[in-house]
Amino acid sequence: MKLPIHDRLVLLFTALLAAYQVAIGIDGLAALPIAAYTTGFGVLLVACLLLMILGLDVLQSQEVVIISTMLPLSLFVGLVSQYFPAFQGGSLAFAACGLLAVIITRRPLPGIAAALTLAVVHGFAGLGIFLLPLLVALDGSAGGGFALVGLGGALIGAGGLLLFFQKAGKPLLPPERLFQLFPGLLFLMTLCYVLGFALA
Repeated sequence: MKLPIHDRLVLLFTALLAAYQVAIGIDGLAALPIAAYTTGFGVLLVACLLLMILGLDVLQSQEVVIISTMLPLSLFVGLVSQYFPAFQGGSLAFAACGLLAVIITRRPLPGIAAALTLAVVHGFAGLGIFLLPLLVALDGSAGGGFALVGLGGALIGAGGLLLFFQKAGKPLLPPERLFQLFPGLLFLMTLCYVLGFALA
């Protein structure tokens, strides 16, 4: 499905935001959160470029689904290792097992089983991305603006749910409407992340 020019521009701005975050990084962090955040925003950058070039049909590609799973998992690992380092081993184990489960279920299982696995992995990581920034903003470990990262987590979770129900055959929105919303949803999510990290 070829994207109209305005959607391509939205994706271009999203890619530029992701590239900006990769370029400036986050100062004063240990190696693991830096690697996790860089991976997450790098995946987002690549995903936006693929969507611009190949259109939204690329979302049906099994390989793209696997790669895009690295976005919420990487951000989740980054947040846990930065603010709750005692649990970073558990977050890494969850990310590795979650990514492996998504890879294993891409081919041999029926669509609903693969979609359910994807929803659980994305849902848990998305919930973490939503809740952890709110907790650290409330307890003063980060600035109040860091709660915007949580808003970005809510947006990525909403997008994931919409895609899950579509793949499960029970769409909450008509497919064409979902595809119209997707570029804007990605842009708002990325803007929340970049602003949240800047205001932490």
